[in-house]
Amino acid sequence: MTQPAASTPLAPTAPAGEAVPRRSGEKIIEAVGVQKHFGSFHALRGVNLTVRAGEVVVVIGPSGSGKSTFIRTLNALDPHDGGSITVDGIPLNGRQNLDAIRREVGMVFQSFNLFPHLTVLENITLAPTRVRRTSRADADQRGLELLRRVGIEEQAHKYPAQLSGGQQQRVAIARALAMDPKIMLFDEPTSALDPEMIKEVLDVMKELARSGMTMLVVTHEMGFAREVADRILFFDGGNIVEDTTPEHFYQNPQHERAKAFLSKILGH
Repeated sequence: MTQPAASTPLAPTAPAGEAVPRRSGEKIIEAVGVQKHFGSFHALRGVNLTVRAGEVVVVIGPSGSGKSTFIRTLNALDPHDGGSITVDGIPLNGRQNLDAIRREVGMVFQSFNLFPHLTVLENITLAPTRVRRTSRADADQRGLELLRRVGIEEQAHKYPAQLSGGQQQRVAIARALAMDPKIMLFDEPTSALDPEMIKEVLDVMKELARSGMTMLVVTHEMGFAREVADRILFFDGGNIVEDTTPEHFYQNPQHERAKAFLSKILGH
C-alpha cells in the first residue's frame, strides 16, 4: 500500500467530526462493523475504525457507552460477535491468530493486575521468558531498562504491595512494554489512582506517545487528551459518534451527547 504524505488528512471514520491526525503511517488497526452483545445488552453496534501506526487515539464517553468494551475486543479480552477486526494485517477470528495478535498488543488496565508473589522485575520478565523464550539474563537486562524508562529502576526487587499505586501502574506499563508490542491499549489507567499519583503515570504515557508508539487510551483525563491525542473518539450508545482532532472536539463538538459530556466534565 502506498503510504500517504504526512500532510494528507485522513478521511473521517465516523459521520461526525474530522479525523486529521498529525501522524499518518501504515494502517495498523482496522475495525469494520464490530458488534458485541452481553446477553440481551447490545454493547457495540457496528463500530468502524481505522488507526494508523504512530497515532495516539483517546477514547472518551459516558459510562456504559462501549468505549472500554471496544478496546478490549482488539485483543479478544471481550471477543466480538459480529464484524471484523484486523491488527497489523492479522485477522482476529475467534481463537485463530489470537496469540499472534496478543504479541502485537500490550494492555494496561485500571487495576494493575500485578502478581503479588513476584517481585517487580519478576512481573516484568515473566512473559518474555515464558512466551518469547528470552533468556533470564536478557529479560532481566531489558526489564531494568524499562524500569529506568518509567522512572522506578530502584524498585526492581520490591513486591507490588510495597509500592504506591502510581508506581504499580508504571510497573504494569513496563510489563506490557517488555513484549515489545506495536500497539498499547490503556483502559482508564489512572482512574484507580490518588490525584497526586496521576501525573507520574500520565508523564510515562506522554513519553511513550512522543516515542511514536501507537496508543488507544480510554480516559477522562481531558488535559492529557488535549495535549497528546492525534484524534479523539467520542462513544455513545455503543458506537463512535465523533472522530476528530482535540481542537475540533473541544471547540466545536457536533453531537449533542458530546456537548453535554464536555459541559459536565469541563464545567461549562
